[in-house]
Amino acid sequence: MYAVIRAGGKQYRVTPGDVVRLETQSGSSDGTVEFRDVLAVSPSEGQIARPQSDAVVTGKVLGQGRAKKVLVFHYKRKKQYKKLAGHRQPFTSVRITEIAVDGQNFTAPELSEKPRKAKRAPAEPRTAKTSASSKARPAKKKAAAPKKSTAKKSSTSKKK
Repeated sequence: MYAVIRAGGKQYRVTPGDVVRLETQSGSSDGTVEFRDVLAVSPSEGQIARPQSDAVVTGKVLGQGRAKKVLVFHYKRKKQYKKLAGHRQPFTSVRITEIAVDGQNFTAPELSEKPRKAKRAPAEPRTAKTSASSKARPAKKKAAAPKKSTAKKSSTSKKK
């Protein structure tokens, strides 16, 4: 089962359980968002999607963020003109939880909370014993290469 929705001027093909990055959405206070602009619904994979006007797609807002930076570089050759600008597009991450159409509800399976790993114990501070032993052994220095002596050139007699 999938649906094609329109959000933020773009169209997305979604199924229950999908996580989609949409243009910034203003969700309700409880973190859910409804998409009433459903363009098409397909009952199963491989079947032709049919337009639906009464279908509703609901999702849960997972978080908001900004995408990677896109550099915009303007350049005109031979004119000494260069301009560089950066842009980070804001997005909202939404997990599609339900597609409701013709009295049927297709829901996503519930996500089980993964047990979080316990944080590692902080490293033991260095004791005076370990720091003193590292100071006792000085680092070895490389022997300097012997200097080469160059013979002075004797002046030659000039022709008259």
